Amino acid sequence: MKSDSPNYSLFSQFLLNRDNLYVYYQGKLIFNSEEDGIAPLVNYIIRFNSQVKEILVFDRVAGNAAALLLRMASCAEVWSQVGSELAAQTLSNFGINYHFTVTTPYILNRQNNGMCPFEKLSLGKTPEEFYDIISRQLRKTKSL
Repeated sequence: MKSDSPNYSLFSQFLLNRDNLYVYYQGKLIFNSEEDGIAPLVNYIIRFNSQVKEILVFDRVAGNAAALLLRMASCAEVWSQVGSELAAQTLSNFGINYHFTVTTPYILNRQNNGMCPFEKLSLGKTPEEFYDIISRQLRKTKSL
């Protein structure tokens, strides 16, 4: 992590609050959420995706599922406390700059005994395929 980056200071501030996601556009905070998991990213995409490009994102956890959604959200750069090796590869493939405090092979499920179900579901999917599956699931259950 580059501590001399202006975004490092913003990331440090993000870590001090309860939110799990911040989205900046042209230096202004345009979206934040305390929701867990990938729900905040899906909600951001539903609300802003067609209007905003080249966003900066701060997220608590960035797995492959989040990486695919970040592509859908037109993210240019993401900072996260924890990121998976799978996410790093996906973000690199899409040209999205990323900064992880800690990198793990994959994101763990809530019981910490296996791979996160969304990480698993995202494997081998395009951003569009994954978003379609997740948004249908969201409409069905109203939450992720």
